[in-house]
Amino acid sequence: MCSCTRSSRMWISFRPTEITLRNKLASITRRRERRSAQDSERIFLDTAFAYGQARIMGVNLTIRKARPTDAETVARIYVESWRDTYPLVLPARLLSSMTVEGQGARWRNAIAIAAREAVYVAEDDRGKILGMASMGRARDSGLGYDAEVYTLYVDPIMTGRGVGRALLAGAFTALSERGHARCVIWAHAGNPARFFYEAMGGKLIAERTTSMMGVPVPEIAFGWTKLALAEASRSN
Repeated sequence: MCSCTRSSRMWISFRPTEITLRNKLASITRRRERRSAQDSERIFLDTAFAYGQARIMGVNLTIRKARPTDAETVARIYVESWRDTYPLVLPARLLSSMTVEGQGARWRNAIAIAAREAVYVAEDDRGKILGMASMGRARDSGLGYDAEVYTLYVDPIMTGRGVGRALLAGAFTALSERGHARCVIWAHAGNPARFFYEAMGGKLIAERTTSMMGVPVPEIAFGWTKLALAEASRSN
């Protein structure tokens, strides 16, 4: 895992290993020339992280705070991820009840207020949002973790390309800058993302059963005692 800078910015650049130093410097120069006032919302990660993420194949990925105009895209990724992940796990009526319109209002409100829940997005160099994450204070302080990543979803067509890892790294950096030290993530016990969280260094620390529209939902919690991803496993 790379070291993270202590600025309010974080961008993650994914380039093929054959890229030349000249092209790398030219790319950095062009990006600096395009910076605007909105760059203050970005978080920059060590570029050493880039070389483990060649599966993005030349795409520059930025992790930044979500804006109100991102709400519809965030909602679409959220809804499509649920429908892609849980068709054999959750009842169809529950999944069909989720709409982009309804979730759009929920995320627009969360982004605008940003009091309890901070929302971040992963955006490529063409401005397309590929994933989203939200985070804040841990909702269950009894576990001994002060921070929590509430949601982390990648556009289903982009899974397995490093976007999830970039989002999680970005979430950890953002939480660290807010003074947090330990993080927990709750996931559905049947969600394949549990293997991703394990690969990222999360340790299984708790289990529970909640209810959603009257349907029992078994959940498991993964904990990180420090806000850093596992050094191993660069392919997620």
